[in-house]
Amino acid sequence: MPILCKPAVRVPEYIITMEQTLDFARKAHAGKPQLPLALRLIENTGVQKRHLVQPIEKTLDHPGFEERNRVYETESKKRCPEAVEEALANALLRAEDIDAIIYVSCTGFMMPSLTAWLINTMGFRYDTRQLPIAQLGCAGGGAAINRAHDFCAAHPDSNVLIVSCELCSLCYQPDADDIGSLLSDGLFGDAVAAAVVRGRGGPGVTGVELRRNASYLIPHTEEWISYAVRDTGFHFQLDRRVPGTMEPLAPVLRDLAASHGWNAADLDFYIVHAGGPRILDDLAKYLGVDRTVFRHSWGTLSEYGNIASAVVLDALRRRFEEGPLPADATGVIAGFGPGITAEMALGTWVDGTSHDHRTRLAAEAAPRPYAGRIA
Repeated sequence: MPILCKPAVRVPEYIITMEQTLDFARKAHAGKPQLPLALRLIENTGVQKRHLVQPIEKTLDHPGFEERNRVYETESKKRCPEAVEEALANALLRAEDIDAIIYVSCTGFMMPSLTAWLINTMGFRYDTRQLPIAQLGCAGGGAAINRAHDFCAAHPDSNVLIVSCELCSLCYQPDADDIGSLLSDGLFGDAVAAAVVRGRGGPGVTGVELRRNASYLIPHTEEWISYAVRDTGFHFQLDRRVPGTMEPLAPVLRDLAASHGWNAADLDFYIVHAGGPRILDDLAKYLGVDRTVFRHSWGTLSEYGNIASAVVLDALRRRFEEGPLPADATGVIAGFGPGITAEMALGTWVDGTSHDHRTRLAAEAAPRPYAGRIA
C-alpha cells in the first residue's frame, strides 16, 4: 500500500494577529452596516494569528492583478523548494526518486505550472509526470493525496510529491465589503506545504498507509464557494449556507468507513480541513465524536488560519509531531471545498522502525530501475 509520509510546512515571516485584523477592519470599513456582524464572525473563528507573504501595508494595498500574480510567482519559487527538500528527506528519498509531482494552488496562476520550474531547478527527472490542481480550492489538499494514491496504485513502486502553495493574502480585495468577503479577510492565511506518497515503504519509513479514497459532491451547491474573476483578480464568494454542509457530508464519511469495515466514530486519528469552527464542531456532532479528535485541525486554524489546500497537510504534520501511534491505528483524512466537494481517504498508521514492519518490507522489496534525468 502507498504510504503518505510526514509533511513539511512553511509559513511566511509576516504575522497579523486577531486584534490587528479587527482594528484594520474597523478602519477600512468604518460606518458600514454589516461591520458589527463581520467583526463578531471574525472573533468567533478562533484564529489567533495568521502569516502573510508581504507586510500588512502591502497586503492592504492593491497594485492590480498583474502585479499580484507576479508576486505569487516570485514568492512560490522562493518558498516551495525548502518545503520540498524537507518532505523528500522525511520520505527518505531524493528528487530523482519522484515519478510525479502534484502541485495544488488556488491563489495564483502560472503556465506552465510551477511543476516545470521545480523539475528544471531541483533535480527531478525530466520524465516526471506533472499534475497541477487549481480549482478545487480547500479540497485540493485531500484531492492531491487521493490522486497520489491512485497514481501509485496504477504504477506500483512509484513515488509522488505533493506541493501546496496557498498565498491567500494575494486575493484580498480592499473594496469588497460583503459579509463573506469580510469574514474571509479575517480567516485565510498563507502557507506552503509538501509531502511524499511512497508507492512502497522501506526501513525507517513511518506514515499513513493509504487504504481507500473517495470523492463526493453535494448536488447543486457549485455556487456556494466560488471565485468571481475580475480585472482586480480573484474575488472570493462565500454563501452563508456553507457552514451547514457537514450535516450531508458526515453520512458520506460514515459510509466510506463502513465500506472498509470501519466505524467512523471510532477511529484513532482524524485529519480534516479546518474551514472554520462551525465546520469542525458540526462534523464532530454528526459523526458522533468529541471535538478534541480534531485537535490538529484546531491547532492549524488557531495558529495559521484557513490555509486552504495546505490545511490537511499541516494538520497531518501536527499528528506526526504529537508522537507515534500504535501499528495499524486507523484514521481518516478529509478536505472540503468548492463544489461543494469532499475528498476523503482512509489509512492505517505504519511504523517503519518496528521489527515486524522492517521484516515484511524486506521480503517484499525488489530492485527499482532508475530512469535518470532524460535530456
